[in-house]
Amino acid sequence: MKLPIFLDNHSTTPMDPRVLEAMLPYFVEKFGNAASRNHAFGWEAEEAVETARKQIAKLIHADSKEIVFTSGATESDNLALKGVIEMYHEKGNHIITSATEHRAVLDTAKALETKGKATVTYLSVDKHGMVNPEDVRKAITDKTVLISIMLANNEIGTINPVKEIGKIAKEKGILFHCDATQGVGKIPVNVQEMGIDLMSFTGHKMYGPKGVGALYVRKKAPRVRIASQMDGGGHERGMRSGTLVVPLIVGFGKACELCEQEMEAEGRKLAAMRDRLQTGIMKALEETYLNGHPTQRLPHNLNISFAYVEGESLLMGLKEIALSSGSACTSATLEPSYVLRALGVGSDLAHSSIRFGLGRFNTNEQVDYTIKRMIEIVTKLREMSPLYEMAKEGIDLKSVQWAAH
Repeated sequence: MKLPIFLDNHSTTPMDPRVLEAMLPYFVEKFGNAASRNHAFGWEAEEAVETARKQIAKLIHADSKEIVFTSGATESDNLALKGVIEMYHEKGNHIITSATEHRAVLDTAKALETKGKATVTYLSVDKHGMVNPEDVRKAITDKTVLISIMLANNEIGTINPVKEIGKIAKEKGILFHCDATQGVGKIPVNVQEMGIDLMSFTGHKMYGPKGVGALYVRKKAPRVRIASQMDGGGHERGMRSGTLVVPLIVGFGKACELCEQEMEAEGRKLAAMRDRLQTGIMKALEETYLNGHPTQRLPHNLNISFAYVEGESLLMGLKEIALSSGSACTSATLEPSYVLRALGVGSDLAHSSIRFGLGRFNTNEQVDYTIKRMIEIVTKLREMSPLYEMAKEGIDLKSVQWAAH
């Protein structure tokens, strides 16, 4: 078994060699601009782009004309929120979203608020990180033009009841945007059945290349219109100008095709590996807590808090395994994950959380190695922790009066 081990497949995924193989000809031999309509080089590139559009659309049960290419999910989220607010400003300026959305949605919503272009309702979630469709219904006003709720959370893997939310949006005639970045290619997504009008996703989370993503924009019932945020040659039905990155688009298309063919079997394999990892760790170590929904979660996601251990210390002790912790270093302060805090997890446990992201190329051997190393390092760190020692002695840490320096 080779080290290091990559278990951070939510941040990005390694490219599938079959994807690279599909892309290679479009870097050198087939280098045409897909917008060059008057010669064979352009036609060849355009044909490759249209094939990819069909592959991508098929995965999400859409029409290929509803796929707008972007540089990735962050741009897609920006285009959806800003594009709708600008286009429908006469109808209203109210957005409903949730407290656990990805930063690409939250920061875009905040930017619109700061500029006075929108008012935003941030819905809270339950202890598993799930949005209640009834809360969405209650938040709707006569000024609501957009509901933006993610398909599955990138930290805790919880899958939202998107179909029910889509139904409410349809009843009320409000557009529904879904950031499906973590879910597309991992779980079945059907934009028709789910009532989704706009959906963001990206290539590099599904074994495709970085730098290319898509925004699904519904073209009928209702026909969704968005104001472009990038002006130029009127590419992508006027919604996103710029020369298309043909090799990346070809790779994105191939990645979607592979996911469509292999998702079901891959999902079963990853869920089995995840359960093996979860059981192995949680049976051996006391005071470990699962974050996110126990069953309604992505097959490859596992997020555990290890009481009395700092997440950052865990990562430092596991340099040969790529993982991510629930706390992000933001400038001078170590802030616990806003997602975990939204679940009601205390800051001490939020600081001790680790996200395991399994992927297509991980093996049971790697899982078993990770279990062994997690047990070793958590045990070692707890032995060094005076808090753990006090808790073991039955002292209620909440009642302790700490002396101020």
